[in-house]
Amino acid sequence: MSKQTTTRVPRTDELPELVRRTVDAALNKKAFDIVVLDLRNSGAFTNFFVICSAQSPRQVKAIVDSVSKQLRVHEVQVSHVEGYDRAEWVLMDYFDFIVHVFNRDTRQFYDLERLWGSATRIEPAPPEA
Repeated sequence: MSKQTTTRVPRTDELPELVRRTVDAALNKKAFDIVVLDLRNSGAFTNFFVICSAQSPRQVKAIVDSVSKQLRVHEVQVSHVEGYDRAEWVLMDYFDFIVHVFNRDTRQFYDLERLWGSATRIEPAPPEA
């Protein structure tokens, strides 16, 4: 008889509170294809990537603004923001986690999920209607 191995899939509710709040803020602005990469076991410079997509530059900015506002309420300030003016790929650095908000083409071109393929991938469930 062969021994079966099972891999436990991490749940969104097991994420740190600020990462969960970031995902919620992005979902509130209709972000799609949201993925959280757990980088804690990869020797990366941060613990998590929150990656999501938007339909337009306006939506990219709306998602970024929503995340920023949600975290400010909890007295967390972003350390660094890049790309806001062009709104194709906005990076928000919160030290313990980094938020990437992409338009569809830019996300496909850079393919961070492939580059960080050894990370544990967590796909948040969409909000219930």
